[in-house]
Amino acid sequence: MIRKLRSRSPEETKAWGRRLAPLLFPGAVIGLEGELGAGKTCFVQGLAAGFGLDEREITSPTFTLVAEHYRGRMPLYHIDLYRLEGGEITELGLEEYFGGRGVSVIEWFRFLPPGTVSEYLLITFSFLGPEARELTLSARGVAYARVVEALGTEGSWQDE
Repeated sequence: MIRKLRSRSPEETKAWGRRLAPLLFPGAVIGLEGELGAGKTCFVQGLAAGFGLDEREITSPTFTLVAEHYRGRMPLYHIDLYRLEGGEITELGLEEYFGGRGVSVIEWFRFLPPGTVSEYLLITFSFLGPEARELTLSARGVAYARVVEALGTEGSWQDE
């Protein structure tokens, strides 16, 4: 299942993250794709707020690779693969985060070696203007299709 959303501002991008948060489940894997500055971390801030975390604690984890947040309704693992290559990623043992008791959100998901996870929700961010973005949600697996469907048709959704 694929759905598209148009966000007119960073605040709206955060709002969609907040709306997604209560639909997620322990072990969920969310992949994020998009150019630098496209809104990936902004979205994670909204997601974190939806988990009951302080969104100001969420920054791009580029230099820490994994930022673990435990004070919300479930753990949030914010992973950034931008500066890594395939072999390095395999050696990190990131698999321990997937399928556990928290939600793993992976920026630069395309750098995750193929087959590492088979079911996930991929969100791709595209520029539409200085603050406007298109978010394309692609569900891989029944559980993620249910999540996308549960978001409903409010807002600027378009099914494909």
